[in-house]
This record gives sequence, structure tokens and C-alpha cells, in this order.
Amino acid sequence: QVQLVESGGGLVQPGGSLRLSCAASGSIFSINAMGWYRQGPGKQRELVATIASIGSTNYADSVKGRFTISRDNAKNTVYLQMSSLKPEDTAVYYCNAGVSSYSTNYRLFNYWGQGTQVTVSS
Repeated sequence: QVQLVESGGGLVQPGGSLRLSCAASGSIFSINAMGWYRQGPGKQRELVATIASIGSTNYADSVKGRFTISRDNAKNTVYLQMSSLKPEDTAVYYCNAGVSSYSTNYRLFNYWGQGTQVTVSS
């Protein structure tokens, strides 16, 4: 069994910063790619950023230059540093990870966190 838990969401003013964290725990053998997705009110879930096991990153055009994704493999944790926040960044942010687990005979499956609310408003 694998669990992903996000933290760090909250209310921020436009132009402010916030750092989200997502820690994976459970019967983990290894973690492949990790990423962040978000879903705003009345909108579909969209990709925000991903980071491969070797460290290469990918960002949605809307967050390039403002958000930074990183990971700490020793802690099984992925981070999303968000700066210059805009009202349109308001959404529930979800973390995702491809995990090889002892409980699944080491096969790789995607796992999702419960989501954390980020609200950008003055």
C-alpha cells in the first residue's frame, strides 16, 4: 500500500509565494516520475509540472518562470515552489507519483494524493 500526502496549501495574496510538499509512504520499492496537477472551479484537471527520476522537469506554459518542481529522493518527497501567484492559480493541487511497490510485485502504478487547496485572492 502506498500513500501520498500533500501539505502547504492555503490563502495567499496575488504576487505571493507558497511551497507545496507531497510525501510518499508505504511499501515503496522505488519511485519513477512525480508531478503536480491542479483543478480549478468548474475546470478539468490539468498538468502543472513533472519531474523525472533523473531530475529533468516539464512545466505547463502558464506556470513557466513562476513555479519550480523539485524532489528529495531520500525523503520520497516532491515539492512545488510557487511564486508570483495569480488569482488564476487558484485550484486544488494534487500530487502524483509512479511507484513500484512491494505490495504490487514491484510493478509500477500511479498514485494520487488527496489534494490541497490553494487560493490566491486579495
